[in-house]
This record gives sequence, structure tokens and C-alpha cells, in this order.
Amino acid sequence: MEELESKKVISLMSGTSCDSIDAGLCEVFPDKSVKLIHGINYKYPEHVKAKIFQIFRGEVSVKDICQMNFAIGHCFASAANILIEEFGKPDFISSHGQTVYHYPFDESIDSVSLKSTLQLGDGSVIAQDTGCMVISDFRPADIAQGGQGAPLVCFADEKWFKHLGKNFAIQNIGGISNVTVVSKDYDTFGFDTGLGNIMIDYCTQKYFNKSYDKDGQIASEGVISDSWLDCLLQDNYYFIDPPKSTGREYFNKEYIENALKFAPKDPKDILATVTALSAKTISQSYERFVYPNLEIHEAVICGGGAYNKTLMKFLRNYLPSHIELKTCEDYGISNNFKEIMAFALLGYCTYYGIPNNLPSCTGAKKRVVMGKISY
Repeated sequence: MEELESKKVISLMSGTSCDSIDAGLCEVFPDKSVKLIHGINYKYPEHVKAKIFQIFRGEVSVKDICQMNFAIGHCFASAANILIEEFGKPDFISSHGQTVYHYPFDESIDSVSLKSTLQLGDGSVIAQDTGCMVISDFRPADIAQGGQGAPLVCFADEKWFKHLGKNFAIQNIGGISNVTVVSKDYDTFGFDTGLGNIMIDYCTQKYFNKSYDKDGQIASEGVISDSWLDCLLQDNYYFIDPPKSTGREYFNKEYIENALKFAPKDPKDILATVTALSAKTISQSYERFVYPNLEIHEAVICGGGAYNKTLMKFLRNYLPSHIELKTCEDYGISNNFKEIMAFALLGYCTYYGIPNNLPSCTGAKKRVVMGKISY
């Protein structure tokens, strides 16, 4: 195999919250450590973002999806070009793309599997707009081996935390929440715990005309409705054994609007309760699927949820007191750009032909090299 060298990588992604395209220039080292040199949040043009949400809601034609695959590619390239202008061309670009549909279920038609995922933002478009080699579309290879195609960040979590000798729950809270359990004595495993910010953001927009609840301020002024929270906690997803993953296809507008039929009257109480829901589903998922296997010493929170003080307060209340609660910043990893750093590492491994999925997290039949290369 080619000898590993450090590489400069521009990493690109947009999550289920779709609040921006995250772009980061990283240096990835042969020991699989990653240094973030500079990160930016590039806002989608207004009408592009609106069209993406139409896709989420299934209100589009095949023509719209075809066009948006290229349009999102152009937007991702624009984000990368801002970094290229300041820092010069990287060795390559690693792009996760914009997930618009994720279907990790064992369903078939004429005995042909329908398990699938779709990330828009064509790699060839990004390559042509930037003049860089692009590695993109990571999830399909894992799904083709029977996996869920998620969570993929577990691979990086293992590289970055396993050697530290504690039992960690690395908890990302984006639109959807996912955990990686990393231990020196136990195989790494992970899964999507459920809702992260999707329902919080939706309700903040609906009732307060704001895109998100900054610092959890509005939720802090409300009172949790215990009866509604108990009702929300009964959803089937929370009881399914891992490996498992979820997304906007499941926790969609219809799901949220249906849930809101039983909500308390005061919008602040609604926000307090859905924020508690994100925290409680995390703690309950540990009780069901983590603690029976091993004791956790530390929960490390990352993603946008790490900045929500009310969510963090609820999480502290719901988790056992002996578990230390930290954020990725405590380990020199950006809360905002952690997934960017992870996909820089995944792209680095693709570049060198190193398998970069973790079947213990995704349920795939074997290790594979994920990602497609565009020149």
C-alpha cells in the first residue's frame, strides 16, 4: 500500500437541520488525527434552501431532484472556493453532500432490496467548479453491504477517543442525535438515538418565527409537560434495538404536527417539552442499549445541541450523576465542525483505499471503502 502522508482536505457537509453548508480546511495525519485549520458556515441561497425543504416534505418532481443535485453541488463548490481563495487548493475535497432521503429498512420488491440513501450535491459538479479532486457519496457502499449507512462518524470517534482509556459516550446532537460508544475493552458501537434539534427548530419557527432557540433561552422560560413528554417517549423508534438510524423521513412535518395536537397551550411549555424530549431520549437510549453492555465514565456532547444550555441542563439532570458531562471542545475538537473533521478523515481513508466504515455501528456485513472519486 502507498505510504501514508499528511493531506490538506476541504471537508463539506450539510446536516438534517439544513441551517448551512459547513466547510472546513483540515489537515489529516497518518495516525488518523485531524487538525481543523479554518471552518466556515456558508448559508444556502434562500430559494435553494426552500427547495431542499420541499424535497424533505416530498413536494417535488423527479425534475426538481435532478436539478437540485447539481444546484447543491454548485453551492457546495462555492463554499469550498471561499476557503480555496484564502488558503489555496487542498489535496482533495471530501463532501458528504445533503441527505434528502434515508431508507435503511429491509424492504424489497421482486426480492430486490430497497434499502437506500440519497445525498445530493454531485461530486463531479464540485470537482469542475473548484478544479479539485472530490471524494463524495460515502453512505451507499455500507448500505450495499447490508448496513444502515449510518452513523459514519463512529469511525472517527474510535480513532480519536479509544486510546484515552475511558468508556465514552460521544453524543452528537444535530437535527438527529447519534451516539458512539467507545471503550478500550469493548468493540465500538453506535446508533441514532432519535430527535436532536429537528422538532425544537420546527417549533421555534412555528411559534416564535426564529430559526432556532438560541442558547435554549425560550425553552428555559417554559415548563415541561410531563404527560405530553411521556406520550412522545412512546414512539416505536426508541424501542428498536441497534444498529438503527433515522432522519427527517420519519420525524417529518406530519409527525411533528400530529404530536402537537396533544401539546400544552403555552408555546414556551411546548419548547421546554420538546427540548426535554431530545435529552430524555438520549438518556433512555443509554439505559436500554449502552449500560447493559458497559459502564460509561464520560458523555462528550458535540453538534449544535452542545450550545443549547437548556438541553445540556436537562441532559445533566437525566444522566446518572457519576457520568461526567463534557463537550468536544474539552478535547480540542470543534463542536461546530466535528463532523467536518470526521468526513475529512473518511475522505483521507478513501484516498488511500483504507476501509472506513464500522460494521459494529452500521450493521454492514463487512468493512468497505466508502466514497466515490470525481476528477
